Amino acid sequence: MYDIAIIGAGIMGTFIARELSKYKINIIIIEKENDVANGATMANSGIIYDGYHSKLDRMKGKLIPRGNELYDKVCEELDVPFKRIGSLVIGFNEEDEEKIKKLYKKGVENKVPGLKIINKQEVLTMEPNLNPDIKFALYSPTCGIISPFEMTVALAENAIDNGVKLLLNSEVTHIKKIDKKFKIIMKQKQIEAKYVINCAGIYADKINDMIATSTSFKITPKRGQYFVLDKGTSNLVNSVILQCKIDNEKGVLLIPTIHNNLMIGPGLEVIDDKEAIETTSHMLNNIRKKAMKTCNSIPFNQVIRSFSGLKAKVDTGDFIVEELEEVKGFINVAGTSTPGLTCAPAIAEYVVEIVRSIFEGSEEDFIEKEDFNPRRRKVIRFKELKDDEKVELIKKDSRYGRVVCRCQTVTEGEIVDAIHRNAGAATVKGIKKRIGTSMGRCQGGFCGPKIVEILSRELGKEMHEILYDGDNSYILTERE
Repeated sequence: MYDIAIIGAGIMGTFIARELSKYKINIIIIEKENDVANGATMANSGIIYDGYHSKLDRMKGKLIPRGNELYDKVCEELDVPFKRIGSLVIGFNEEDEEKIKKLYKKGVENKVPGLKIINKQEVLTMEPNLNPDIKFALYSPTCGIISPFEMTVALAENAIDNGVKLLLNSEVTHIKKIDKKFKIIMKQKQIEAKYVINCAGIYADKINDMIATSTSFKITPKRGQYFVLDKGTSNLVNSVILQCKIDNEKGVLLIPTIHNNLMIGPGLEVIDDKEAIETTSHMLNNIRKKAMKTCNSIPFNQVIRSFSGLKAKVDTGDFIVEELEEVKGFINVAGTSTPGLTCAPAIAEYVVEIVRSIFEGSEEDFIEKEDFNPRRRKVIRFKELKDDEKVELIKKDSRYGRVVCRCQTVTEGEIVDAIHRNAGAATVKGIKKRIGTSMGRCQGGFCGPKIVEILSRELGKEMHEILYDGDNSYILTERE
């Protein structure tokens, strides 16, 4: 029996697992997909917000400053790229000016460091490619960017390094409370745990309703669609560029990514289907039109991909991070859409305190480990090495001398390493989210077959058994 079962291996579940792995308790993460970070975490803008717009009477507002602050340390420990590039909320008219002044006042109240309103000349000095009709902007230097799926992979790996177990391909179908423990039933097996933490994203309401009799909430998917432009286009802007909200609707953003692409979006819409992750021509055209207001020289002829992701919009209007009053030992972490990524490390700390309060006064001990290791093994990024370092590495392992993904300069050695780490890749997209293959101009057109071959060899599977992503996403068919 486990002390704690965490349902969901997205950014929330893995942050919480890693934080709890500091203690002498047995933890398991249960994930219905075949990899970590396959849900909303995979399709995310990657912005670490600073909280100038936060309402401090809400949990999400209270946790932003702490979450933002923690990312520097966590990313350094886990060797995950993170940049503080700042943000600009741009304005064109008197109405925008009033909104920006209100944001500034709120930000000062929230003690956001370095916040200031800048004039047109200052804006265009910082961002010369923006629309010259811009009159002013709110500048915040502490906004950052990250790769959410790389962060999640690193958290899962480090949690496993510290004793956590990861159970993939295991959709929870029923949960039963028997005496002082929970029986968690999956399609092919079942486990028992003293406590359960529900981090199931857009399905968190479904998991809650398996155990709750009177406490319920509803999660509605909110789909956001994005464009991704080719490498080098991130130089168009230096900061995250936001538009003022119109009718309380978030405007289109220009987002330089951690991998030097430019991401544009989101186009947001409320939908009913929790599996509807397709893009639509109507919404993408709408994004394009709105983005041109910010910058009329966006090279849309360099779009290499469009995608969509689902946010978990909860009907309570705020994050739900609490133990169920009616079912002791069951903790919900739900409705953590924007700014959930920013708040994730702070939410993990908060959940640890909930767990601590549950353990206190009981027979179990909640004691910190003496041997907790906060660092994961360094990731070799071949293209970032100096020439002499590359030569020495290839001498030790010739696989690092064979470039597989030419767009991203990723070698066979890096792919093999990504497969054999804890929480390692087992699909083509799993390799992509860990080391960036197939993210360049060809989108896997050249490197894809070789990646399938390497996965087949390293995992001991036939090539036709290798998946692109989720169940049944086969790339090859068996020979007749």
